[in-house]
Amino acid sequence: MSIRYGNHQLVLGSPPKPPKFSPNRKSLISVHFKGARQWDPSHISASFSTKKPIWEHKFLVGAASAASSAPLGGSDAEYSEQLLGPKLKQKARRVAGIDQEEIEDPTLLADSDSCFCEFNGVQLHHKICDAELAAPDTIKEGSTSQSPKKFNFPMILLHGFGASVFSWNRVMKPLAQVTGSKVLAFDRPAFGLTSRINAIKHSSSSNQDSRPLNPYSMMFSVLATLYFIDFLAHDKAILVGHSAGALVAVDAYFEAPERVAALILVAPAILAPLTMQNVIKENQPGTDNQIQGNSSDINTSGNLVSRLCGILSKFTNFIAEAIVHMVKGMADMINTLYKNALSAILRSAFGVIVIRMIIDRFGIQAVRTAWYDSNQVSDHVVQGYTKPLKVKGWDKALAEYTVALLTDSASKLKPPLAKRLSEISCPVLIVTGDTDRLVPSWNSERLSRAIPGSCFELIKNCGHLPQEEKPEEFVSIVDKFLQRVFGVAEEPLLQAAT
Repeated sequence: MSIRYGNHQLVLGSPPKPPKFSPNRKSLISVHFKGARQWDPSHISASFSTKKPIWEHKFLVGAASAASSAPLGGSDAEYSEQLLGPKLKQKARRVAGIDQEEIEDPTLLADSDSCFCEFNGVQLHHKICDAELAAPDTIKEGSTSQSPKKFNFPMILLHGFGASVFSWNRVMKPLAQVTGSKVLAFDRPAFGLTSRINAIKHSSSSNQDSRPLNPYSMMFSVLATLYFIDFLAHDKAILVGHSAGALVAVDAYFEAPERVAALILVAPAILAPLTMQNVIKENQPGTDNQIQGNSSDINTSGNLVSRLCGILSKFTNFIAEAIVHMVKGMADMINTLYKNALSAILRSAFGVIVIRMIIDRFGIQAVRTAWYDSNQVSDHVVQGYTKPLKVKGWDKALAEYTVALLTDSASKLKPPLAKRLSEISCPVLIVTGDTDRLVPSWNSERLSRAIPGSCFELIKNCGHLPQEEKPEEFVSIVDKFLQRVFGVAEEPLLQAAT
C-alpha cells in the first residue's frame, strides 16, 4: 500500500521481498492527499490499480532492520524539513529574521569596545567612552563648542524597552566631549548582551535572608545604576534615561538622591498626573489643620441639627470606607490570582512561543514606528535592534522580565510615582520629539509641569528616539542645559595657566 502526500510517497510494507498477489487480489490501493498544507478528508482520493507495486525506499515504515532497509537518514529536523519543505521549516525557526538555531553566548557577540562586569551574579554588558579618548571632531559644528567642558560629573545612559547600548552609539562620544568626563551605557537584564539567567534558580540558590534580587526586577536595574556610579569612582553622576529607562533613572534618584547630580529624561515612559490640582492639594501645608478646624467648628456649634448631621455624615463615611476597603481587598485578591495565572502562562513553553510570535510579528515594525521617518531606518539600525535575538535564552528572559513587572512587590510598598514627582529637587531636563507615536509629547510636557523647576525641550520632526534621529540637536540641548545648571569651569583654568 502506498500513500502520497504532495510530492512524497509513503510505502507501507517490510522488504526485501514484495508480497505475492493472488489472481483474485490484484488491486493495489493508492491514497492521494491534495494540498500539502491542509489535512482535510475531503481532499483525500483513492484509486485502485492492478499494477505491481514499486518498492521505493524513500519513506519506509515497518519492523525491518536498518541494514535491510533504506529509511530517511538524518535527524528529526531533517525529516521535518523534507516533509514540510525547506521554506516552511526555515520560516518556523527564524524570529525577526534571526535564525534561532544559531544562538550564541553574549560574549561571542560583543563588539571590540564591549566590556563585561559581574553584579549580583549577572554579567552586565556595558561600554565606556572617555572624553580624553573621544575624537574632537565627533560633534558637528554648531551643535556645541569645540572645547571640552568640565562638569566633573560622569554620565550614565539607560536604554528603553527592547533597546540596548546600541541606541546610544551616536551620542556617547559627543556627550563625553560635552561633559569632559566618562559616559557609560549598559544593557539592563533581558536586553542587549547582558547575560540571561534563570531567575527562579537565581533567587532560590541562597538562603531566604541572603536571597539575591530578581535580576529582571526594577530594583535590580536601580541598584546596578548606583553600582556603576561607584564603578566610575564618583560620588554623583548625571542619569540619562530613555523611555522605560527614564523610570529607572527616577527610581534611582529616590533610592539615593545624594548620588544623582541631574536627571535627563528622554521621551520618558512615565505617566504624568492627569491634573495638577490633586498634587498641589496633597502637598499644601495646613490642609489637614483646615479640615480639623472645620470639624471642630461643627462640634462646638450649638445647633443640635448640625451636630446630628455631622454624626450621621461621619457614620456614613465610615460605612462607605469599610465597603471600599472590602471591595478593594477582593479586587486585590482577584488581581493577585490573575497575575499569578498570567505569570505561570508566561513561564510555560506556550508563553515563550507567544513571545517569539510577538517579537517576530511586531519587533521590527515597532522600531520603524518609533522613528519620525521610517524610511530612515537603515539595515544597520535593524541589525542593531535584532542582534540581542541571537543571545541564548533571550525569549525566556523577556518572559521573566514581563513577570517581574507584573509581580513587583517593592513598588507596592512605595507611594505612587505620580505623587512623588514634586519631591525631585535635582536639576531635570525632559526632551522629546513632537511626533512621538509611542509616548505622546503632551505627556512629557505635563510631566515637566509636575516636576518643580524642570526644563522641557521639544525637537521638531522627531519621533520616540531623539538620540538616534536628531543626535546633533539632542546633544546641543543637553549641552545648554548642563551649562545653565553647572556652568563651565574654564576661566579658573585660564587664570592658573597665566
